[in-house]
Amino acid sequence: MTTENNLSENEENKISTEVSQEETSENTIPAQENTPEDDAEHHEEHAVADITLSEALKEMEKIINTPNAGEDFRKFNVLKEKASHFIHDEVEDKKHEYVEGGNAAENFSYEHPLQTRFSALVNIFREKHDDFQKGQEEEQKKNLDHRQSIIERLKNLYTNSEPGTNLFKSIREIKEEWSHAGQVAKSEFKILNNNYFHHLNQFYQMLDLNKEFLEQEYSHNLEKREHIIARAKELEKEPVIQKALNELQYLHKLWKEEAEPVAEEFREKTWEEFKEISNKIHERKSELSAAIESEQNENFEKKNQIITEIKKLSEPSDTPNHSYWQNSIKRVEDLRSEFLKTGSVPRKLSNQNWNDFKTTLRAFNTTKNNYYKSLKGSQQTNLDEKLKLIQTAKDNMNNEEWDITVPLFKKLQEDWKKVGHVPKSMTNKIWDEFRDACNTFFNNYREKSNASTDNWKENYKHKKEILEDLKTVSDEEGSIERIEAIKSAWNNIGKVPRDKIAINSEFNKTLREKLKLNKINELELKEEGLSENQLTDKARKIKSQISDLEAEIVKLENNLSFFNKPSRENPMLKDTFIMIDEKKAHLETLKQNLHKIIAGE
Repeated sequence: MTTENNLSENEENKISTEVSQEETSENTIPAQENTPEDDAEHHEEHAVADITLSEALKEMEKIINTPNAGEDFRKFNVLKEKASHFIHDEVEDKKHEYVEGGNAAENFSYEHPLQTRFSALVNIFREKHDDFQKGQEEEQKKNLDHRQSIIERLKNLYTNSEPGTNLFKSIREIKEEWSHAGQVAKSEFKILNNNYFHHLNQFYQMLDLNKEFLEQEYSHNLEKREHIIARAKELEKEPVIQKALNELQYLHKLWKEEAEPVAEEFREKTWEEFKEISNKIHERKSELSAAIESEQNENFEKKNQIITEIKKLSEPSDTPNHSYWQNSIKRVEDLRSEFLKTGSVPRKLSNQNWNDFKTTLRAFNTTKNNYYKSLKGSQQTNLDEKLKLIQTAKDNMNNEEWDITVPLFKKLQEDWKKVGHVPKSMTNKIWDEFRDACNTFFNNYREKSNASTDNWKENYKHKKEILEDLKTVSDEEGSIERIEAIKSAWNNIGKVPRDKIAINSEFNKTLREKLKLNKINELELKEEGLSENQLTDKARKIKSQISDLEAEIVKLENNLSFFNKPSRENPMLKDTFIMIDEKKAHLETLKQNLHKIIAGE
């Protein structure tokens, strides 16, 4: 007869055999192609494949600002490699341009503007990771001591348990505490884990274990196994394959640590069922690989199309001009952004694809730079021609032989338009000189002409020509200066016949269209030849707009005050700060224009 604290020798041997069989058959997890660490690393690389340098630095900073920054070292390292790759390539591009300019490679010196920030982020993370590692070591030591104390309690449970001890409750508490005791160092885990299961085995074999407790234990563990199997079946339908694989790994851990032993008739049956489901889920891994491969091949095609388009822009069929290269530069920048945002390509093709992209970009920049080098020579020639026109205008601006000088100045203005671009540093200076000479002449001509005769029909003819000239203005470089010249010329022409006065409205309408096309306010135009009444009217309009702008700026700044410590770094407020800056810049321009009118400049 078996008492509460005694079992027969046969029952003891049976339990010992069951536990031994269980350990050999069920503690083997189906083989996986990659470890969870490999899968995680691949996932991180795939996640940041289409990230830019600026975005990578932002993500690195975001990781550093988390409470346990050092824990996320795998993602940080992937981001670090990505950012380092970007910086290195951009420095190489600068070096390539430097050498192409005829400079010696050994004299090249350039520090990437984001290098300092990148280095600071790496150093800060290294410190945080070191602190995290120290904390982990301390935590693992505490966990080791805790787990060893649990083993001691388990050992005492079957060697020195007090009479009346509720063995079922005690072993359940020990197993529950063991499963939540935290990680220990890898070097300690195997021995510690074997020690725990050894004493667990001894507990199940102890002579005082009664049959009722064993049945309760078997029943409880069988219930856990059934829950694990049910969840594994759900994972077969999980659409995100990587998620299913990760959770399956966790289910195997639960099976090993919390769902054993069970009665012999259920042992192999439940294990085989769980193992079969596990194998089916692992078979789905090929679907994940196929999906990734398909996506990467599509990305490879997209990136090759981008490279091809950049090559075409580098090799124009017709002789390119300034407008062509400006449009091409914008297009290449868009293509470059699109290339970087397109996801990863197959690893075996990645390096070659990237090198093709960088080579194509460099070829484009070389061709573009060669064009502008040759343009500098022609710009100097254009400058010399415009200086001659200025000198002619200055020599004749006080000449009152109208039959000769009026056609001359019209011809000078036409010739000025025909001459091409000059060096940017000289554009404003020579334009101001030419405009002043022309204005001096036309002001003098208007005064003398109006004093002698009010030739309205002739004025209409001139205005008609100026209007037709205005209609041809586009948004190319120099258009604003051209509009200013046209407006000044218009101001210098007197009245027209009453039945032709509609030309003024047509001119103003066309002027507004051209100003809108060139994104400039009429009040910001530099114009000469305004009458006193026109100056007064313009000053009044400027004052009104200044008042409106100041009210808008005050309103926007008041809105900012509702935020606690408003900052330009706040994404919600970024557009507001930009709007305030633009309005303040516009306000300053208007104030300067008003000052010039008041000062009679």
